[in-house]
Amino acid sequence: MPHSTTPHTYRQYDKELEDIKNRVLAMGGLVERQIAEAVDALVNGDVEKAEEVISQDYRVNAMDVSIDEECTQILARRQPTAGDLRLVMAVIKTVADLERIGDGAERIGRTTIRLSDRERPANTFDLIRSLSNHALGMLRDSLDAFARMDPEAALSVAALDAQADARYESILRQLITYMMEDPRNISWAVELIWVARALERIGDHACNICEYVIYLVKGKDVRHISLESMEQIVHED
Repeated sequence: MPHSTTPHTYRQYDKELEDIKNRVLAMGGLVERQIAEAVDALVNGDVEKAEEVISQDYRVNAMDVSIDEECTQILARRQPTAGDLRLVMAVIKTVADLERIGDGAERIGRTTIRLSDRERPANTFDLIRSLSNHALGMLRDSLDAFARMDPEAALSVAALDAQADARYESILRQLITYMMEDPRNISWAVELIWVARALERIGDHACNICEYVIYLVKGKDVRHISLESMEQIVHED
């Protein structure tokens, strides 16, 4: 560590690292609430709630910028190495994934407003709600794995992505059927396909966060490898 390495300096440094971790978890909680509110607004046709979700997007963006700035300062001042450097890089990447999930909440809010005067196919909304619950569960568990630096928990979340994909494909098939039955269904069905895609992407972002956790603990990049290979790395001594 550059400059002074007194116990006070170490304590301050540890506090800074703990702070960025906690801020990531706070941002994750905000993003999770934004998505849940956006889906509620969509399912219930609640334009007012949708507008509130859209108006709150600035908070997610502000947290993104603020955490990035703090990480940049830590890199410049502390010049972290090994595990600490991996932590800072994992934070930077996790925040980027959370910001993209936040963008999805805003997009769903705008879709709700556009569909507010349209017919509402209840069974499709049930499937969207199910996909949302599954994806948000993955996000919540990935952030919990991040908080505890638990690669086993991270691996368990990554294994759930196939279920998110299956739910997305089920919605896609149903909406394509609606479009084939009546061309007048095309415009709203396409809107809902984009919603389903945004929710399926939450699962992908949650998996990304899990990959950062495994990288952080094991020191190995597990992007673009199979679940089986990831499992071998997690279980290595």
